[in-house]
Amino acid sequence: MKIILTGSLGNISKPLATALVQQGHAVTVISSKPDRQAEIEALGAVAAIGKVEDVAFLTATFTGADAVYLMVPPHFAVADSRAYHQQIGRNYALAIQQSGVRRVVQLSSWGAHLAEGTGGILGSHDVEVILRTVPGIALTQLRPTSFYTNLNRSVGMIKGAGILGANYAGDTKVALVHPRDIAVAAAEELTKPATATGQNVRYVASDERTADEVAHALGAAIGQPNLKWVAFTDEQMRENMVKNGVPATRANEVVDIYASINSGRLGEDYWQHRPILGEVKLEDFAREFAAGF
Repeated sequence: MKIILTGSLGNISKPLATALVQQGHAVTVISSKPDRQAEIEALGAVAAIGKVEDVAFLTATFTGADAVYLMVPPHFAVADSRAYHQQIGRNYALAIQQSGVRRVVQLSSWGAHLAEGTGGILGSHDVEVILRTVPGIALTQLRPTSFYTNLNRSVGMIKGAGILGANYAGDTKVALVHPRDIAVAAAEELTKPATATGQNVRYVASDERTADEVAHALGAAIGQPNLKWVAFTDEQMRENMVKNGVPATRANEVVDIYASINSGRLGEDYWQHRPILGEVKLEDFAREFAAGF
């Protein structure tokens, strides 16, 4: 199969490209950075250098493909993250229609079933809605849960304050996922034949643990067995992020995501449609965390 991947060589797209090439597929990786070309080609893939803001480039790259994997690249410099997601979603929809590709796999997020109250996830909700309007395609919307790798941002908190925390309670159970397990799921979906049209949602998770258990596992791995989870208020979380240089709009998006975890709204659909869990468990990630601590 000829498969097009967005996401350059990110935490998901790189293992995804590697797996698909090893399976014998013809893989093209889209990247906005020319200096990524050699690394992409070293994987055995073709590099398509261009921007997802460019519909003509996307259309030309998608043309002739059997399947495309779509994700919205992070762009922290934009003032309105949700509007940015909507624009890229519309670009993808146009390129899909103009190129005639039929098999589409979108990277979304758990909580994307909600149209309000989930902060930074609202953009993923909007892209889901936009892609569902494209006629005649077989669409799978992958909804990974909370990324283990987001915990890497807590290194400063652990080293500076000796705690781990966010604005949700320690006994809150959270579904966690590793990028490698997302790549496995994406590869499975991309290589399914597009013999029919329709829409499908697939949740992806690696483990389900409480925040207290997360603190215990990470603490044990870094030699701090007494590491505790601390539940901040929304305002404390917001103030701490802004104090550490996070723009207020982005801080608000993160606070809203975690507040929706705390209330149970973000995960309500996930818990009703729980997937078979992936291979990378919390203790496996804890060893990765410790290696970079």
